[in-house]
Amino acid sequence: MKKFIYTLLAGAALITSCKKSLDQQPISNNTTDTYFSAPNDFLQGINAVYNDLRTYPDRLLNLSETRSDNLYAVSEGGVRDWEGINSFFKTIAANAYVEEAWLKDFNGISRANTLLDQLAKNGAAVIPDATLRTRYEAEAKFLRAFYYFDLVRTFGKVPVIDHPVLTDEALTIPRSPVADVYKLILSDLQFAADNLPLASAYAVTDKGRASKHAAKSLLALVYMTRSGPTYSIEGPGLGLNEWSLAVAQLNDVISSGQYTFLTNTGTATTAYSSIFSYTNENNREVVFNIEFATGSNPQLGATYPWLLVPDGYFQSLGQPNQGGLEIRPISNNLLSSYEAGDIRKTFSIQAGYAIPRGVTETRSFFKKYIDVTKVPASRTDWPINFIVLRYTDILLLKAECVLHGAAGSQATDVDAVVNNVRLRAGLAGNQVNVTLPQLMEERRKEFAAEGTRWHDLVRSGLVTTVMPAWIAADDVRKQIQPFTPNYIIYPVPQSQMDVKTGLYSQNSGY
Repeated sequence: MKKFIYTLLAGAALITSCKKSLDQQPISNNTTDTYFSAPNDFLQGINAVYNDLRTYPDRLLNLSETRSDNLYAVSEGGVRDWEGINSFFKTIAANAYVEEAWLKDFNGISRANTLLDQLAKNGAAVIPDATLRTRYEAEAKFLRAFYYFDLVRTFGKVPVIDHPVLTDEALTIPRSPVADVYKLILSDLQFAADNLPLASAYAVTDKGRASKHAAKSLLALVYMTRSGPTYSIEGPGLGLNEWSLAVAQLNDVISSGQYTFLTNTGTATTAYSSIFSYTNENNREVVFNIEFATGSNPQLGATYPWLLVPDGYFQSLGQPNQGGLEIRPISNNLLSSYEAGDIRKTFSIQAGYAIPRGVTETRSFFKKYIDVTKVPASRTDWPINFIVLRYTDILLLKAECVLHGAAGSQATDVDAVVNNVRLRAGLAGNQVNVTLPQLMEERRKEFAAEGTRWHDLVRSGLVTTVMPAWIAADDVRKQIQPFTPNYIIYPVPQSQMDVKTGLYSQNSGY
């Protein structure tokens, strides 16, 4: 079975519990000890940990892509959830997207903690295969680190919980300093990198599970994020100089021979679009993706493909509405940044549409994940995987590290990589002495609608200059609030602030 990730059954249900308290999902020992009594129970348990990845793509589009200068997402009337994200409203602690990020990540962490606890207690007795036990442990630690990394980039300080907790204990755990959150992330990823198998070692039915090089890639990105500026806030950047640590991990991925930078064949310029093809999933560009499938009961499909697409577009094609409601337009700044002939623009962006009854939309929006021949019967059941990490990203992340002083060559590891990316996009590969701002602009177009832009701006230190300049140029409705570094992270969700007075303090600026 291809789509192992979202198999929800009794075991997965047991691993969620009382939402009365902080959403760190405490669970009784009696329930878990009773459940984890057969090898398949542990398989169901680790699959449940993957389950909370299902809305991660939506989160990237709603909280990273929409936050950035890639979109000018002001609504046509009533305030939409995305508008407060794009316009830097101070009153978004109860925003549905902000609430979802905290709840889903901590739910995944709780499931990982439960699985790890049961492996320690019962794993040896229930699972005779020591290699399989270690793999489950490494998968759970990779995912726990993944969820915590998402939390620290989104909220800064968060509670560090590395074991199952009961309600009373959860109500005593404060937010930990960012440095302490990273300690757990680094420990988990180092274990995962040492103990996960290669992606090629997995059976076809297990494609999509975390691999050694997925862990190394994420570990490199963690080192790079920690190396970003602090902005004098308690956010993801610690001002460390760990670019060389990141390069060491990236070099292992590059030299592994497991992945390939897809290139055009002859005069055809189709390699870029093939990365995202519905018929080319798990291609050689993919380092780690989230698996989705259509037509299952319960549904195992995705919702992210249509999030940035207005319903009118589907109407114009005679297709059922998907839920995108009104348009989230691409910013004029991004549109004008593409050079003539850049196939990434034509593939990723739809320049408006017209409905036969006379409605015409001239603004552009992202269509990157839409195959109009694959529109599902249900808007929550799209059959396309979401690529979290791809090989092009690995190469460009290394280029970024080299520009920060890590070992490598400007000509080979920066300029040549950027030029290969441009050639694949149908452009001239003539760049020399590429700078960090130039690299980030190339990343902006390469990864448009993939949810990287906001994090790239924050990590690179460019967010405090790029965002104010963009607001001044593109905010024609004068709706976006002045940008301050406080907005690099989001507020603690109001639901969490209300659970116990004084346990958490709100992030500055909200």
